[in-house]
Amino acid sequence: MPRFVALLAAVLALLVAACGGSDNSDTPKDPVANVPEESGVRERVQVAVNPDETEFPATDGKSLEDLANEMTAGPQLALATSIFTTGGESRMAFGVIGQDGKPVYGPTAIYVAPAPGEPAEGPFVAPADVLLTEKRYRSKQAATEQDPFAAIYAANVDFPKRGEYSVLSATKGADGKFSGATSQVQVSTASADPIPSVGDEAPKVQTDTLESVKGDQAMLDTREPPSDMHENFADVVGKKPVALLFATPQLCQSRVCGPVVDIALQMKQQYGDRMAFIHQEVYRDNQVSKGLRAPLTAFHLQTEPWLFTIDRDGRIAARLEGSFGVKEFQQAVQAALR
Repeated sequence: MPRFVALLAAVLALLVAACGGSDNSDTPKDPVANVPEESGVRERVQVAVNPDETEFPATDGKSLEDLANEMTAGPQLALATSIFTTGGESRMAFGVIGQDGKPVYGPTAIYVAPAPGEPAEGPFVAPADVLLTEKRYRSKQAATEQDPFAAIYAANVDFPKRGEYSVLSATKGADGKFSGATSQVQVSTASADPIPSVGDEAPKVQTDTLESVKGDQAMLDTREPPSDMHENFADVVGKKPVALLFATPQLCQSRVCGPVVDIALQMKQQYGDRMAFIHQEVYRDNQVSKGLRAPLTAFHLQTEPWLFTIDRDGRIAARLEGSFGVKEFQQAVQAALR
């Protein structure tokens, strides 16, 4: 697995019952209500949910280094995505960690440049997305109120050319001042990305079912308790919309797979009468050393977790890599239902 996974594992290690039916509503439910009020966490997450581009420093020809020098240093930027391409917006998910090891919440945006001394592009706002589900959907591997990570940031960033880019996150504190954290990413051309993208026909893979694993529930699902999201993707794709989630709650190297599978169960309660929800484990025989299972290989995946939502015609409507919360998951589901 790429290095970013190891970094995210170290940082998000701090962070982190199946049911069916549907309430037949597309009205978004406020996930911030699931964030604990203790120590003002809910309030800080709430102000981080809807950042306004105008509240961040304008680039005005400044370099990334110039912008960083105007901010307080100290936080760490932990990237949760690895695929960045030209030719459109790339989703950049990340966490911001303070020197005390706790997450930093507040209105946040991203700036990028080919090098620190070159003119910066941005700000690209990064709304916070809550990782906590309602309690009835939480597994033993899930994020809880006691976990320090309640939300993840994600920005849609436009990279004009391929190559290495320097990244600066800017988070606004309650005092109106900004703290900055830096990282680097590698950007490739869209044509070099082998993973199926929005608009592509989804590979018609055979996903694991209780029958295919000869009744071995532990081999089918590492979630505790196991979910009921194990139809064969090949049997339903092209017949109805599908949310296909590649994740391994017990073996996840970034420790976010438990929450995303729980979010899938919560989404199934709301949309389960209109689309299929399928969870596919990641590693052969649930052993990392044996490599990835065949469905992941068919999608050209090398990291986890991944979510693909597929419309009724069998084409990909949305894809999400790495960590993603309740709001982004719901948006991906709704994209497939449109």
